[in-house]
Amino acid sequence: MESTKFYDEALSKFYGNLEVNSYPLSSLDIYAQHFNKVCKNLNDIKSLTHLARQQDWKEGLPLREEILDKEHVVVVTDPQLNIVYATQNIFSMNGYSPEEIVGNKPKMFQGEETCKDTSKQISAAIKQLMPFEATITNYRKNGSTYNCWIKGQPIFNRKGKVVNFIAFEKEVA
Repeated sequence: MESTKFYDEALSKFYGNLEVNSYPLSSLDIYAQHFNKVCKNLNDIKSLTHLARQQDWKEGLPLREEILDKEHVVVVTDPQLNIVYATQNIFSMNGYSPEEIVGNKPKMFQGEETCKDTSKQISAAIKQLMPFEATITNYRKNGSTYNCWIKGQPIFNRKGKVVNFIAFEKEVA
């Protein structure tokens, strides 16, 4: 304890000479928001890992990198393209909670300004069980549009059967 006495005194002198000697409350708010976001992302990774085990996905995907590092939205569908999972961060992209979109098809985000050719290219890749990458105009819950970059691919189980499709998405300019 004696060794920390000088440290404490030095710290007290240093902070005692400053006009601001506490953290602004807003910095704690920012930290709490970031911490909450990370916790939700980690829950999404856990849930997707469980889904991968349950569906016996043949290959592992870099879910941690896609969600934590790249901050991508992840949407998983069944082979009939019904949404079975969406990460929590989808809400910040389009205003829908995951619970609102599960059971629907990704076409729910499309509308009048969605490019029909791009939509057809994505559909063709899905039918051919091929990976794809495209940017498409989607619609938020409030009706406004946004450009959505999508990188999608089929997911095969260990027996070679398509069990899911996965899309990594992000709003782009």
